[in-house]
Amino acid sequence: MAFLGRSNVGKSSLLNALVGRRAVARTSRTPGKTRQFNYYLVNGLLYFVDLPGYGYAKVSRSERERWGRFIGRYVSEREPLQLLIHLIDSRHPPTDLDLGVLELVKGGDVPYVIALTKSDKLSGNGRTRAEKRVQDLLAGYGIEAAVVLTSAETRRGLDELLDWIDTLTTT
Repeated sequence: MAFLGRSNVGKSSLLNALVGRRAVARTSRTPGKTRQFNYYLVNGLLYFVDLPGYGYAKVSRSERERWGRFIGRYVSEREPLQLLIHLIDSRHPPTDLDLGVLELVKGGDVPYVIALTKSDKLSGNGRTRAEKRVQDLLAGYGIEAAVVLTSAETRRGLDELLDWIDTLTTT
């Protein structure tokens, strides 16, 4: 299960919340701390892979491009990959880099779920608008994928993500 999203979207926090431990994946207020593919064995059964964030990381352009190539190959060519969880900050419209991920997964074989993070920061109407915005975007790309509102702080949406993970690992 790979976790992909821009820097500072909350990948490590969500990963920690899913496994129920605070310090499995390293979190920071500074974007771009994940600079390698981090593999976490969960319950001796499957791996969660925390991919480097894209976007705001304070690294050279060539390093960001190298990460992009590695991530693209990982997502499109990695046979054992059972699920790609794409994290998008629910408070903001998807970025051009998020749209690039949609292009990458469009027509791919790997099951795909979008986790809208930090939903605890939005009102009920804000959550509804964020979810609809992404569902409309997916429809425009011809992609069928679940959109799950999540919050690592309130645990919103974690059970739904775990259900997706459980379904894919038991088949």
